[in-house]
Amino acid sequence: MNASDVASWIRHAAELVSADADRLTRLDAAIGDGDHGLNLDRGFRAAVEALPDDAPPGKVLIAAGRAIVSKTGGASGPLYGTALRRAGKALADADAVDAAGVGLALRAALDGVQDLGKAAEGDKTMIDALAPAVAAYEAALADGSGLAACVRAAAGAAAEGAEATVPMQARKGRASYLGPRSVGHMDPGASSTALILRALADVAGEG
Repeated sequence: MNASDVASWIRHAAELVSADADRLTRLDAAIGDGDHGLNLDRGFRAAVEALPDDAPPGKVLIAAGRAIVSKTGGASGPLYGTALRRAGKALADADAVDAAGVGLALRAALDGVQDLGKAAEGDKTMIDALAPAVAAYEAALADGSGLAACVRAAAGAAAEGAEATVPMQARKGRASYLGPRSVGHMDPGASSTALILRALADVAGEG
């Protein structure tokens, strides 16, 4: 993936988030503040506007992450912004990134979110989509798969992880205040994480 591919990922993620913003907000209304879709839509619009014209992939991700932190309200801004900035830093100044490099970036994104949010799998957060996605990517890479197949595996695992949050009781974030009442609802952060990884799979599949 080069800088153009990474920028295409951010733009496509913004499109998918915008198209699904109402559903994400409804999910959040059930167990949170009811603004996740609207906030993330605003953040990704800002990320698209902040994309640099002449920068390596890592710098593109860092710029997008900074914009999301600046423009996204609630906890989402720091979490998603940190994910993109950590991923960008992992890529350093490379002009292009192979499948192994994308794997390192995804692992760095996961580590960044966990460092900030202190959540683990099973807490009913975005980690329940992101952690299995990274594991699936790394497993596919270890099996010798190319970038497109690795990202498809990650996107599929993220979607399954998001679905798996429905029967969970939230242990982190505002949803945790609801206790047993958080059961039966998909976590909005896990759902949006799956969307963002789907966007990456779409872009990687075009290469």
